Amino acid sequence: MSVVKINVLTVPEEQREVLEKRFAQRAGAVEGQDGFEWFELLRPVEGTDTYLVYTRWRSEEDFQKWLNETMRQGHGGGGEGRRPAASGSTLWSFEVIQQAGPKES
Repeated sequence: MSVVKINVLTVPEEQREVLEKRFAQRAGAVEGQDGFEWFELLRPVEGTDTYLVYTRWRSEEDFQKWLNETMRQGHGGGGEGRRPAASGSTLWSFEVIQQAGPKES
């Protein structure tokens, strides 16, 4: 079964637009990776400054391969003088043990 990685980012109100623009600029960067299955950037709607970056992978090995490659490339978000939009990051890991989709008519 697949694995899910959720990166938990603390993003101050004044940095939300910056973070979202940076993700938009990188749109498509992960989709071609071997083992990649799904991506979502989740914006909080009330009571928190926490964004969730949800990715789903065929296996832990596929995720680790992508992560190692991404780190070698500097994660693509930086650039001289650009400060991070998020002030904290925690990675949650899960295995998919059950799933469902919409019923077909």
